[in-house]
Amino acid sequence: MPELPEVETTKHGVSPHIQQKRVDDVIVRNPNLRWPVPSDLKETLQSKLLTSVERRAKYLLFYFDDNTDQALLVHLGMSGSLRIVPRTEIPLKHDHVDLVFNDISLRYSDPRRFGCIIWLPEAPLEHKLLSHLGPEPLSDAFDGDYLFAKSRKRSSAVKQFVMDQEVVTGIGNIYASEALFTAGVRPDRAAGKVTRKQYQLFAEDAKRILERSIKQGGTTLRDFVGGDGKPGYFAQQLLVYGRKGEPCPTCEATLKEKRISNRSSVFCPQCQK
Repeated sequence: MPELPEVETTKHGVSPHIQQKRVDDVIVRNPNLRWPVPSDLKETLQSKLLTSVERRAKYLLFYFDDNTDQALLVHLGMSGSLRIVPRTEIPLKHDHVDLVFNDISLRYSDPRRFGCIIWLPEAPLEHKLLSHLGPEPLSDAFDGDYLFAKSRKRSSAVKQFVMDQEVVTGIGNIYASEALFTAGVRPDRAAGKVTRKQYQLFAEDAKRILERSIKQGGTTLRDFVGGDGKPGYFAQQLLVYGRKGEPCPTCEATLKEKRISNRSSVFCPQCQK
């Protein structure tokens, strides 16, 4: 699944090509995504001026005509991507929706169709998909003190805790694994047993890893493609994720794997306590 850096990379990739341009057409080839694409989306968006593209968690919000009380919400799901293509480029099997701007199209592709495209006619940030979300991990609201306070008396695994979107939004499996490793915290340790200092290390490392990943274009895994059609490159620098059985990059102990909330969690039994 595309994680926060992939979605941020997509935002930066597509925005310069479509901002301050009017929608000439909307082409829906297959409306059957996670939720149906609105049947009147063409009528809603045609001739509107796209004024900004914002990200909230792993969602993209497209605002038109400087009206922040309405937005088009896009989620990439498990395998979705947005890319800029020439208006005349022939669509492929999984190219489901185009927003057409003059001579180019913003094309939404999604082989598994777990993503969504929804029109939010009022108060976008108060929609049920967004209203419950915790602070952004790159914001000042996210730090060790915040995590320590939120985690008290929690017996669930710390990996599960930091991936809870109501606790902090946008930290998925890859980046949780990486930041827990660099912070020296086992992913299966009870969230309530992690110290304030360890949470501060985790928060600092999560910010650093996410920022570096965004700078390098996201993480290339399976289907992800950035907004410019090019894959990300951060996967080349992953320290533990997907490296079960390989030597720890720090101490050379064999990396172990454990399932936590049905997700693979690779860690070093020596470096992470």
